[in-house]
Amino acid sequence: MNIHNGKHKCGECGMCYGSTRRLADHGRRHSGEKPFVCSVCGKSFTLAANLTTHGRTHSGEKPYRCHLCDKAFRDSSSRSRHVRAHTGDKTYTCLTCDKSFSHWKYLMDHKVRIHSNAKPYYCPCCRKRFKTHAEVKKHVRVHTGARPFSCTHCSEAFVWRNQLKAHLLKSHNEGTWFTCHICQKKFITKANLKEHIQRHGGVKPFVCDSCAKRFYTASALKVHQTVHSTERQFSCLVCDSTFKRKYDAKRHFKKCCAVLDDSA
Repeated sequence: MNIHNGKHKCGECGMCYGSTRRLADHGRRHSGEKPFVCSVCGKSFTLAANLTTHGRTHSGEKPYRCHLCDKAFRDSSSRSRHVRAHTGDKTYTCLTCDKSFSHWKYLMDHKVRIHSNAKPYYCPCCRKRFKTHAEVKKHVRVHTGARPFSCTHCSEAFVWRNQLKAHLLKSHNEGTWFTCHICQKKFITKANLKEHIQRHGGVKPFVCDSCAKRFYTASALKVHQTVHSTERQFSCLVCDSTFKRKYDAKRHFKKCCAVLDDSA
């Protein structure tokens, strides 16, 4: 794959590929088409390779092994990411801000989320558009009600991986808490701890490119940027009023429902 040059260019996001087959594989990320179906559980996939990797969750096969710690993985890319955690190697660098990443997918997601307003991926159910394929996968669970993260100790299942992680820590004492060395507060993820420590130091690494206002988190920056945008992507399900922020749409929706209840 070459993100800038190639014979076959995606009309949605501009990424280029050396063959029509690779372009067709990529195109299914935008369309949401999943023609490859697991014969065991019925789960479907965009790529045949993903189905093959998924099949190993049923067979338990982990053919890729880390040469540094002997940990085994279902696919080679997971092993590669793991090895870079040992070495600290970050070979993929953003030419816009010089931030480096351990995997080219992380670089691509960064470029789309931080340096672009493009939303080339859309939900196959409601056509809502997103910046990354990962965001679409998470959003689709709103429509399907899927809870793909199951606890191995009890019957609980969760929509998000971090919900499962929190459950395992709190209910089954499984996993590792991340503890702040300044105030001893505990966090479920390393990212949450990092954000917390930045607050101790007053570090605000996320900068609005319209007004230069700074924020502690990417999510806070995203909410702020609606001030500068004319896009109103959140709609009331009752009256079709549109809003810049999800919070405002939800608040308005509750008022509409209350009016309907009173008139019933």
